Formats: sequence, structure tokens, C-alpha cells
Amino acid sequence: MVSFRCLKYAAIFVFLAVFVFILAHFNMDVLESPCQIQHKVNFSCPVPRLHLQLLSNDDALEERLLLDSIAWPETPSLSASLSLEQTTDPAHSRFTILPEKGGQQWHVGDQLEVMIKMYDFHGRPKKSGGDVLLARLHNQALGAGVAGKVLDLLNGSYSAVFSLLWEGSAQVEVTLVHPSEAVTVLQRLTREQPDRVYFRSVFRTGSVSESTICNVFLRPTQQPLCNYTDINTGEPWFCYKPKSLSCDARIDHSTGGIKPKLNGKENTLFKRGVNLKVSIKASGLTSVNVLPKMKEVKSSSVKSGPSGYYYKDEWRAIGDTTVSRFSTSSAIGQCLKGKTVHLYGDSTVRQWFECLTAALPDLKEFDLHSSRQVGPFMALDNANNILVTFHCHGPPIRFTGVPAMALHSIANEVDRVVGGINTVVVFGIWAHFSTFPTELYIRRLQNIRRAVVRLLERAPGTLVVIRTANPKAMTPFVALTMSDWYAMQLDKVLRIMFKGLNVHLVDAWEMVLAHHLPHDLHPPPPIIKNMINVLLSYICPQKRS
Repeated sequence: MVSFRCLKYAAIFVFLAVFVFILAHFNMDVLESPCQIQHKVNFSCPVPRLHLQLLSNDDALEERLLLDSIAWPETPSLSASLSLEQTTDPAHSRFTILPEKGGQQWHVGDQLEVMIKMYDFHGRPKKSGGDVLLARLHNQALGAGVAGKVLDLLNGSYSAVFSLLWEGSAQVEVTLVHPSEAVTVLQRLTREQPDRVYFRSVFRTGSVSESTICNVFLRPTQQPLCNYTDINTGEPWFCYKPKSLSCDARIDHSTGGIKPKLNGKENTLFKRGVNLKVSIKASGLTSVNVLPKMKEVKSSSVKSGPSGYYYKDEWRAIGDTTVSRFSTSSAIGQCLKGKTVHLYGDSTVRQWFECLTAALPDLKEFDLHSSRQVGPFMALDNANNILVTFHCHGPPIRFTGVPAMALHSIANEVDRVVGGINTVVVFGIWAHFSTFPTELYIRRLQNIRRAVVRLLERAPGTLVVIRTANPKAMTPFVALTMSDWYAMQLDKVLRIMFKGLNVHLVDAWEMVLAHHLPHDLHPPPPIIKNMINVLLSYICPQKRS
């Protein structure tokens, strides 16, 4: 009787052990090849799926709230009957400057409101929202400019509000980036073609080399996958396994190409000079004359508005930060004396490294035998004890010829920083995430934020500065992969996620939008110089009298 009972329990334990082994084996396969598993069990996987680490309840809740906070107004579906003539036409659309309640007089410290009404190509008013608009107020003669805030009224009308911050003429400029119908296309591309930007890696052992496609998303094939998911952060990355080489033989990372697929009707929504980043004309006045500030108006009235503005081509912050002018090498060097500055991110952050090394003759760059696009870079002024470094962020990143060993997570890099009152950590990460679902970007920022929190806990004096996204020049091709609409969404997420932490923003979005120079992914030198002034003003704040 006893032996039978033991045999029965032994059989149960064996069954449970086999079940656990099968479950664990299945989960390992899912980690390595989520779509491939679906393929094996005969499920369809027409769209590559994003495989991410499981979230804690708090992170999952934050993700849902963030996605809700950036939810775009509903945009028109592209039915077979929809024609270009029914979509938003900037040539027919108009903006109107609204008069002040007491008449058409404006003073420094007031707010100017503009109403924007959108029409289609037949001149018929649009009835729904969802268009992508940018607005700025400027006076080129004064070198003055400020970004406006656009509010979608969801009925084909929009409101743009500007803070009046200088005396004299102030001219309104409104730009349609995309009609609402184009947003429908951009949303579809992200949903159905998240792999439209793809990457390659070379694998080499001895004289044998192979190249395979890599991505966060890989469509199901019979080819097994190599799993390069970061073991610390869970940030996912996969490559198709080479036919004759091991996964350990991977030596580099490069952009493979871009292959967005549109139909003929969708192509008409991304035409330069027609409906892609086109100015909207005024119905009536295009500018107002701003009078001196009235005595009873307090400067605090504009605190909820923009982060700053240009005057005489110099950026002036609104709020607690005073932006100083570091106009000489001596002034920059004195500010950075004894400092270590670590820069992490993409090519828009690399611009800052290039600007600092160009501005400081004694800051000598070491030859690390790295490419000028990729880095890493290190520059040292031994006499003044200044160290500046740059590391690109890990994949997805559209650089070419990045050594596999140089693909580092920003979160992991920040965890290696000792920190302290003489350490500055700067990062900017946004442009290379535009073709992927926002969830991927949220997870990346959650990892970086955790690393920043750990850094500030162990070394509270460390200065952390974040470079935000910025508008860029738009071509039809660029619009499908790096649209300002994508950048706008990611920028909102970043600002929300780091709000309340002891970090500082360099508001690249407003600094590019408010300037008179054309938008560019890599802003021109006058704008970069103003960004560096903001950075240095955080490092060496002006003493208040």
C-alpha cells in the first residue's frame, strides 16, 4: 500500500516536472522569437509584433496613462470614396488675429489669440480636427521669436495662443505640417509597418562572413533568431541567425534601409508645396504692434506659457533660469573647469560635443579610431581638468558601421557614472524611435529614468540635463519615417516622464520653432550656440543679486 502511494506521488511529481520544463522551454522560445512561435503553432503573424519585458503594475499603469495623454483626435478614415479634394488644403485655410476685449491694443505681458479655420480643396470648411499645426510669433528685424501653443477645437477650427514678450511688431506664422488624413496614414504605418526602417549586422569568423537583417520587430520565417536583448534593462533586439555562423560572431550594426509602402491615394497626402509643411495665410492682419508693459501687469502672467523666447537672436528663458552668454573660449573654459561632461544619445547630441570641442582650443580630442558619425568620442583639457565624452545610444539607431561592442544602453551607461557636484550627464534620445510604437520609447525612458534616479540618490550633486526633440525639414520620404508629428508625440512623453525629477531640459523644440532659420534635424550653428548657452547656464548658474 505504501509503495503504491509512493509510486502514485512519484508519477505526479514527474508529470509536474515535465510540465514545468515544457513551459520554461516555451517561454524561452517566446523570448527569442515571438512571431516564430506563432508560426510553429500555425497562428498567423502578418504584422511583426513587439516583444518587450513584462512590466510591473506601476509601469504598466504609467504606460496606459502616457498613451492616453498623447492620444490624437480621431482622424478621417481613408475610404475608397475619399479624394484629395476632400482633405485639408492649407491654400484655402486661414488664420485670424482676434482683437483684445478692450479693442485692438496689445501690451508686453498680454496674450495674443489667433483662430485658425481649415478648409478642403473645394473651399468647404472642415468639420473635424486632427490636423498637425505649428505656430510662432516673430520679428526678424529684432531677432525675436516665440513658439505658440495650438489647441484643437475638434470641429475644423484651432486656437493658437502666443505670449507677447517684446515691444514693437510681432508677426504671426501658422504652418500646416500634415492634414488630419495624413495622420491616419502615419498611424497605419506604425501599426502595420513598424519594421519599415530595418537594420543589418555582419557576422564574421575567420574568412567567413554573413550579413542578416536585425530589428526590434522581425517577421516570421523558418530562420532562427539571435536574441541580443539587454540582460539588465530588457531592451529588445533580434537578428536573423546566419546560416553557418553563431550568434556570437556578430561584429557590427548598420542601417539596412527604409521601405515604407503607400498606395497612390496616400501618396497625395505628402506633397511638398501642397500639404506638407505649408504656411497658412491670414484673413486680415498678419501682425500686431506690441506696446510697453502696463504697470499693473506682472511678469508672472506668462509663466505658464513658453519656456523661453529669442530677442536679438539670443535665447531668454522664462522662469527661474537666467541664460548667460558664454561668448568666448575663456568664459566656456572657466565654466567647465574641473568638470566631467558625459553626453549620451543620437547625432543631435553629438552636435554639442562638436560645438564644445570647436569652442575650446585646449580641449583636445583623443583618437579612439572611431567613425565621425558613431563615436565614442573623448576630449580632455588636462590643464583645466575638463573631460567631455560622447556615446551613441543603443539600437534602434540609424548609424552605419557601429561596432557591436559599442552598442550601449544609456541606462547602463548612467549606472556606471560615479557622479558628484563636478559631473554633468546629458542625454537626448528621440529621433530613431519615430517609426516604432510609442510603447518601445516609453520602456526605454522608464529604464533611463530609473538609472537617473539611482544616480541622483548616490550622488545628489550630479547635474542631469535632457535635450528634447525638435522640428525638422520635411520631404515626403522623411515624413514617413521622421515626421514632426512623431517627434511631437515622443516629446510629450519625455516631458511628462521626467517632470518632477531634479533634471533640467534644454527645450530644443521651442528653440528651433521660435527661430527664423529653417527647421532642420540638426539645427544650424546659431541655434546650437544658444543651446550650449542654456547648458552652460545650468552648469554655472548666474548668482542672483
